[in-house]
Amino acid sequence: MALANELSAILSTVFVKGYEMAHLEHDPTLEPDGLTLADLAHVAPLGARVNAAGHMEVAGVDLVDLATAQGTALYVMDEAHIRAQLNAYQAALAECWPESAVAYAGKAFTCKAICRLLTEEGGWLDASSGGELAIALAAGFAAEQVIFHGNNKTEQELIEAIEAGIGRIVLDCFEEIERVQRLAADRGVVQKVLLRIKPGVVADTHSHIITGAEDSKFGFGISDGWAERATEQVLEAANLELMGLHCHIGSQIFAIDVYQQAVGALFRLLGQLKQRFDYLPRELNLGGGVGSAYRVEHNPPSISDFVKTLTDAVKIHCEQLGLAPSELKLIVEPGRSIVANAGITLYTVGAIKQLEGIRTFVAVDGGMTDNIRTALYDARYECVIANRVGEPRDAIVTVAGKHCESGDVVMIDASIQTPQVGDTLVIMTTGAYNQSMSSNYNKQPRPAVVWLADGVAREVVRRETYADLLATDVG
Repeated sequence: MALANELSAILSTVFVKGYEMAHLEHDPTLEPDGLTLADLAHVAPLGARVNAAGHMEVAGVDLVDLATAQGTALYVMDEAHIRAQLNAYQAALAECWPESAVAYAGKAFTCKAICRLLTEEGGWLDASSGGELAIALAAGFAAEQVIFHGNNKTEQELIEAIEAGIGRIVLDCFEEIERVQRLAADRGVVQKVLLRIKPGVVADTHSHIITGAEDSKFGFGISDGWAERATEQVLEAANLELMGLHCHIGSQIFAIDVYQQAVGALFRLLGQLKQRFDYLPRELNLGGGVGSAYRVEHNPPSISDFVKTLTDAVKIHCEQLGLAPSELKLIVEPGRSIVANAGITLYTVGAIKQLEGIRTFVAVDGGMTDNIRTALYDARYECVIANRVGEPRDAIVTVAGKHCESGDVVMIDASIQTPQVGDTLVIMTTGAYNQSMSSNYNKQPRPAVVWLADGVAREVVRRETYADLLATDVG
């Protein structure tokens, strides 16, 4: 019932936004921005360029040729970009706080290939469901380097996690403390855990992705005494080992000073826990990373500035608490900022409708099933025509999907090279929360995911087929 209510709420949001989009007046003063791919470098994959044919190329692969070979819609990711972002977090942390770990937030995008990449690069994994954990284990990922999240993990998910030897379970409610203690005792193990704390700070981001405020479904509050009570309960549990605290204040955050507020709130709590229980943590998990540039005007802070802001704040509070930095492991859980700009989506233009005095609709062979973020979050992207990407963007269009909803719009009033039927259209910055939030609405098979590296395209998630749709329909 809860899932049905959640889906109903999401669809209601989509339908309402769809009505608003369908009745949104075109701004007649809006002019094309004249930008080319060179002007969009900070929202594009690292390996993006214009090749000799005038086509967009990523990691040595011509995207027009790729669209012809693989079909569209198609998710495409620059593997070197993913590695570079992960390595940037690891290097910045190693410089500022040697005892540290980067746990990639799998909810942004999970598949076996990225789990294997994490193994190769020494990364940890933040999993938020039994499915994400199953994929990681199938890829051979080390269970002890998995941090398991969720505000209502099922008993079966917890059993699977404990029996796999999961590294950390993040406890989110009092019922879960009792549940994990019982399941661990039944199996004769001591399970390492973290307590998820709501620091009571509100990040400057979309309301749907704020997670650290007092009015949040996640974690234990500080001001209401829940965090202190939960700590006491875990410390008294014979089969739970409290490694430390966890907090996550939200996603797509540009104003990184809010992390200083979160750290301050956590250490004020730690002062209370030290005084009452003589407890000091061995780990502090500070959640997600920096925001990502989706639009040309976006200017997120650098990874190094983010890490320095975080670690400087922790150092100050450690000194005040009498906790040696060498005794504390810091963990961060970036997801979006590792994969968002590494990914793009390819579509083929199927129809163009010019509504005089209103707008020009460009219809593509995908939409809300492969990118729900526009309808759900009012997300905005940058787009180009891959086969004319070196030319300036000289038209304003609305990119519409193929699905039977007015809200099925990928981009509204976007600058782009003048499109023609058959063009390969590229939407930038779709590596995070696009494939992972995709659906089979209208019984649309999900697109494939292709990784590009050194001139080679490698399919890491195959395209769904009608046979896949029928496989679970037992009639």
